[in-house]
Amino acid sequence: MDIENDLLYTKEHEWVSLEDNIATVGISDYAQEALGDITFIELPSVDDEIDQFGQLASVESVKAASDIFSPISGKIIEVNADLESEPGLINKSPYDKGWIAKIEISDPEEASNLMTAEEYQNFLEAEG
Repeated sequence: MDIENDLLYTKEHEWVSLEDNIATVGISDYAQEALGDITFIELPSVDDEIDQFGQLASVESVKAASDIFSPISGKIIEVNADLESEPGLINKSPYDKGWIAKIEISDPEEASNLMTAEEYQNFLEAEG
């Protein structure tokens, strides 16, 4: 299982990359592995306002349907349209090609509510 050191994580297994005032969001390698082959994703709409830990998207896999929650509050400025035709990108490349949305951050202080890679690793070990 891969955990990227330069990202922040949620207890619901989303990751976020913060650059300037933009957050790129996806689900962790752990989450995509637990879900199995992802067959469909319902993406948010550009310009939607989203709250931290509010529902961002939903995915369906061969095993289950799951909601994806936003690690940070803000406005959706871009979605990964490639996922509509190829949702399996989340399985193949959860941290690179499988990102879900980009959010213009409304409250940078919310990052303090997230886990570092090391904290996330410890969280997973405690869960397992």
